[in-house]
Amino acid sequence: MITKIIPEEKIIQAHKAIDRAERIVIISHIGPDGDALGSALGLYHFLFSLDKETRIIMPNAFPAFLNFLPSSSDVLIYEDYQDESEDLVASADIIFCLDFNQLKRIGKLGELVEKAKGIKIMLDHHPLPDAFANISISHPEIASTSELVFRLICRMGYFSEITKQCAECICCGIITDTGGLSYNSNSPEIYTIVAELIKKGVDKDAMYRHLYSNYSADRMRLMGYVLSEKMKIYSKYKTAIISLTKKEQTKFQPQKGDTEGFVNLPLSITDIMFSVFLKEEDDQIKISFRSQGDFPTNKFASELFSGGGHLNASGAESKLSLEETVSKIENALPAYYQEWNEFLNTKE
Repeated sequence: MITKIIPEEKIIQAHKAIDRAERIVIISHIGPDGDALGSALGLYHFLFSLDKETRIIMPNAFPAFLNFLPSSSDVLIYEDYQDESEDLVASADIIFCLDFNQLKRIGKLGELVEKAKGIKIMLDHHPLPDAFANISISHPEIASTSELVFRLICRMGYFSEITKQCAECICCGIITDTGGLSYNSNSPEIYTIVAELIKKGVDKDAMYRHLYSNYSADRMRLMGYVLSEKMKIYSKYKTAIISLTKKEQTKFQPQKGDTEGFVNLPLSITDIMFSVFLKEEDDQIKISFRSQGDFPTNKFASELFSGGGHLNASGAESKLSLEETVSKIENALPAYYQEWNEFLNTKE
């Protein structure tokens, strides 16, 4: 039994909009991950089964290890096809906004979506959404946007229309946004949904191998370098910080997505509760935060860098240098650790 979390009113609104639509566009966030691509492709396959003209647009490229997902080659990358993307957004009857709740999360596409005349339907699980969508389906208590796509499809009465291809994409999103069902996955309903997807033909074990046992030799060497040379432990604050310069990344010839999951590695160390991974890019520092227990990564990301996310998984960008960004995090650790300890003491 799966609870009816999405309000019935939203289900009816979305259903009517889909019925009337002829042209649909699906968009997700910059730096698309497994949930962004999985939810988008899952919805794409479902809409294809309804004979709806549908295109997926991503602001930039997704990691190569996600190429195994059915129809991933049909995704249009805005950076490479700007004119075509702009025409599709402008002419769409519906624009599905998946796995983001602020237009700034899709870069230059945000202005196009804001101006577009089509109905905007947001499906997302991040807290504090902006009010840009006509239909907002926002549930931070849900572990992934892919799960919301599954719930929407089922609530509209189309469970039988979920194909194996659709199920594979949705399952990918659920698995990746829970770290292989290792965090944010205590809800029994997640396993009910995964079981239903397996019944549709998903080989969960094969998918896990695609996602977590499909890396290049260069990626493994980079990971070894990160752990032996770049990981700094702050035992007093139960924290680990890893930083990578552009030069260090180039040395190991990484493919896009090769640093995926590095932020989780220190959490395997006894007593490490908070992990930070910083990667130098062309014009900014990309920061990933992960934690165990009740340490609020989203608060840390928001207050220090105007980032955001979930309690145990958040992200942000910094315009400071890599060294300055690391120092800012180091200087903030004592106060956050003390606040976290005080919070824990009130729970006991």
